[in-house]
Amino acid sequence: MGEFALDLGDDQKAVRDWVHGFAADVIRPAAAEWDEREETPWPVIQEAAKIGLYSLDFYAQQYFDPTGLGIPVVMEELFWGDAGIGLSIVGTALAAVGVLANGTEEQIGTWIPQMYGDENDVKVAAFCSSEPDAGSDVSAMRTRAVYDEAADEWVLNGTKTWVTNGGIAGVHVVVAVVDPGLGAKGHASFVVPPGTPGLSQGQKFKKHGIRASHTAEVVLDGVRVPGHCLLGGKEKLDERLARARERAKRGKAGVGAPPAEGRGSVRNAAMATFEASRPAVGAQAVGIARAAYEVALDYARTRVQFGRPIIDNQGIAFQLADMRTRIDAARLLVWRASWMAAAGKPFEAAEGSMSKLFAGETAKAVTAQAIQILGGNGFTREYPVERMHRDAAIYSIFEGTSEIQRLVVARTISGVHIR
Repeated sequence: MGEFALDLGDDQKAVRDWVHGFAADVIRPAAAEWDEREETPWPVIQEAAKIGLYSLDFYAQQYFDPTGLGIPVVMEELFWGDAGIGLSIVGTALAAVGVLANGTEEQIGTWIPQMYGDENDVKVAAFCSSEPDAGSDVSAMRTRAVYDEAADEWVLNGTKTWVTNGGIAGVHVVVAVVDPGLGAKGHASFVVPPGTPGLSQGQKFKKHGIRASHTAEVVLDGVRVPGHCLLGGKEKLDERLARARERAKRGKAGVGAPPAEGRGSVRNAAMATFEASRPAVGAQAVGIARAAYEVALDYARTRVQFGRPIIDNQGIAFQLADMRTRIDAARLLVWRASWMAAAGKPFEAAEGSMSKLFAGETAKAVTAQAIQILGGNGFTREYPVERMHRDAAIYSIFEGTSEIQRLVVARTISGVHIR
């Protein structure tokens, strides 16, 4: 692993330009329609699959980019196109990361290809973690998984909420409680194969933004999955639970103990997935912010008031300067965290959470400023910045709220279990 560098290689630039072209030519022209319809844009996903943009091979190639920058570069360009459609295309990746973070080689090879399907039969997958009473507080999770030893099956019961692709997915990855006495340490992840009885879609949410991305409840009612659907396998789970119970007995991991940071520690299944995905989510936010900034900059150059373009006014020009500065700073934080993760460097200051926090807040601020620069036009659906502003709002909420990210950063830099 080389030193951190800001120059993309020729292959990375080629991928960036290729994805940008798809975002400009296919995603953007469809964005307003699918936002209004509030439906999964299957035709756009299929177009992405036809060119290899929606595929296991493509995302694996970016995931294993040794610089760590493959995924954030792709995310920024897709979400520059549109956040709702972008999430429809990349939502499956969260479930795939859940399998990569917790599964065996055999499970990775078995389940991830099924998540995508192929260009003739496109599939999506879902990662199910949040619950009605357990969003950021993963320790409050109630969905249970009970092992039926005689049948070598796990029985899942509970309700998941805010699930991207929930109910319409083929493969669902579900985080459930296997030992309630261990809190977040007593969780495990399970693959629920396509067509498994007992899994159904609950309510579909009508959302403020990212409306082309399907978000719904997933109800698990006596869902039985084979033993091999436990990610990581039962032997590994039993060893992990035994260690957690032993620490609990010794009083070293009781309620209120600070959560361990870093890959080397025992992490619960949901947090392992979110930790790996936070910089990528930050890159999505950077893409939205950049798109809004570009619209505002172009508008300010061409909109004439009092006989001159409005960018001639410092009040406008300084806003644009601040917008660009924040966007570049957010991208640098995302790239640093992504490079650190690829290089195996520990997040000693919670750099992953830091990147998602700053990028998410930047997207909200920049899209709001874009509306202000466009004035009344910015408030209408004739221009895309109002949609971008609605889309940006979720980036201080999902994948860990801004408050949770600040908590993680504060705990990490202080060593104090701040509440």
